[in-house]
Order: sequence, then C-alpha cells, then structure tokens
Amino acid sequence: MENQSNQMHQNMHTGNIPQQLNHGAHEVLDVHEVLSGAVGNLNMYSLLRQHVQDQELADIMDRQYKFMQQEYNITLECFKTGQDPSMPTQSYKMNQGNDFIYGLKPSQPKKPIQSVSEMNEETVSGCLLGAMKSSASMKAMAALEATNPVVRRVLADSVPNCIEMAYELSIYQNKNHYYQVPQFTQQDMQQMLNAYGPAQGQMQMPNNNIPH
Repeated sequence: MENQSNQMHQNMHTGNIPQQLNHGAHEVLDVHEVLSGAVGNLNMYSLLRQHVQDQELADIMDRQYKFMQQEYNITLECFKTGQDPSMPTQSYKMNQGNDFIYGLKPSQPKKPIQSVSEMNEETVSGCLLGAMKSSASMKAMAALEATNPVVRRVLADSVPNCIEMAYELSIYQNKNHYYQVPQFTQQDMQQMLNAYGPAQGQMQMPNNNIPH
C-alpha cells in the first residue's frame, strides 16, 4: 500500500497522472454539483409523473427522463475514468413545433399550492422548466472550470440539451396559456431591433514607431 502511494505521489510530480485522476479540484467539486443536480432532476420527474394526466406532457416527461438518465450515466462514466465514455453523447430532439403565442390574456395570479392535491400540469411543467434552466447554468459553469478534456466536452454537449428540453417545456406551457409572452409595441420593437449596427474594419494596433 505504501509503495502504491509513493508511486502515485511520484507520478503526480512527474506529470504522469493516472487517467482517472486527471481532474482539477475545482472541476471535481463542480461535477459533483452537476451529478447531484442530475439525480435531483431524475427524482423530481419520477415524483411528479403521477400528477400528470395530459398525455402530451406525460410523453415529454418520459422522453426527457430517458434522455437525462443516459446523459447522467455518460457524465458519471467519463468523470470516473477520465476517458471517452462507452456511448457517444447525443442531441435531444423535441417532437413539437416552435410556434409561440404572443400577448397577454387575463388570468388568475399565480401562487404557491397548499397541498399535493393541487398539483396539475401547470405546476408540474413549471417545476420541470425551472429545473432545466438551473441545470443549463450549472453545466455551463462546470464546463468552464473543467480541465479534463473529455469531461469538458461531455458537459458542454449537455448544455444545448438542457436548453432544448427547457424550450420544449416552455412551448408546452405557452400553448396551454401557463407561460404568457408579452411583446413591445411595433414602434418600440423597431427601435430595439435597430439599436445596434454591424461591426466593421479591423482592430487598430498602436504604432510603436511614433517618436515620443
């Protein structure tokens, strides 16, 4: 045991670090947060699934759960080994279109529920959307701190999937008037769209030959 410890200590000083230890300290802590968050999201989907009667939302939850489970296993595997996972990363594809309904309609103020019996498609989809937004931010931050190239790539590949799943949930909510999207007036929108112009030319370097 002592010889093994000495060998590991020598390897780390010579730069010959074992592949499974090829992680920075900040990376390890961030990936732990990502994995913990993934477990929490999977548990949330399992707990909330029983409160969903609408088949469309049920299908979304089932597809997203299956995809997140696979992505969790891939992340865990490359984190433990420091090498490419046995299965390549995938891209999540939603089944519905991307049309949003714009404008506000009168609705009851939203407020926290008082009992489990109040759980419905609106509250469930809202919880899932919040989880996906948090997951996207967490994975992006972890990818920025990752030193292991494989873990960095897997985390970075996962961020667009979180965005796609959040988008799918927001479209579902919008279609059912749970997630309303206001717009600027046409005049204000035109002003905002034209507030910036294109960048042109090259960066000007200082002329060091100018005499002082």
